[in-house]
Amino acid sequence: MMIGIIYGSSMGNTEEVANFISQNIGLENEVVNVSNANAAQINGYDKLIMATSTWGSGDLQDDWDAFDLGSLSLGGKTVALFGLGDSQSYSDEFCNGMAKLYDAVVAAGANVVGSVSTDGYSFDGSDAVRDGKFVGLALDADNESDKTEDRVKAWLEAIKPSFA
Repeated sequence: MMIGIIYGSSMGNTEEVANFISQNIGLENEVVNVSNANAAQINGYDKLIMATSTWGSGDLQDDWDAFDLGSLSLGGKTVALFGLGDSQSYSDEFCNGMAKLYDAVVAAGANVVGSVSTDGYSFDGSDAVRDGKFVGLALDADNESDKTEDRVKAWLEAIKPSFA
């Protein structure tokens, strides 16, 4: 079974993490830039890891923003999310783009796994925090890049049983 790792990246940080996940998950996967994908392709995966960076005042990355999220049909599919944000310059909307992606995949019927504790993060507010946890893996390549690799590896260990 093929896992689709679908990302939107403007500066390359989200793409870099998507490729790191691809190399470290230990399961068959395909990395796809959402700018090169359509709904049929994304809907064709049984399991997905989806990612976006946050732009502007808490918006989705441009390629995700241009994508018709309403065309996703993910009923019964396992989805894990990760998002990149800037916890210092945009501390009050840290990883809000991931929240928008979360809301879209839940509306499309996905079973979302991989929530992450907010412990160890410094930020003032985030729409991506639901029931006290991030809806997926929150990363900050601008201010906490030294924590990215360890956070990704710990998250992969947590979600891997859902993807096996």
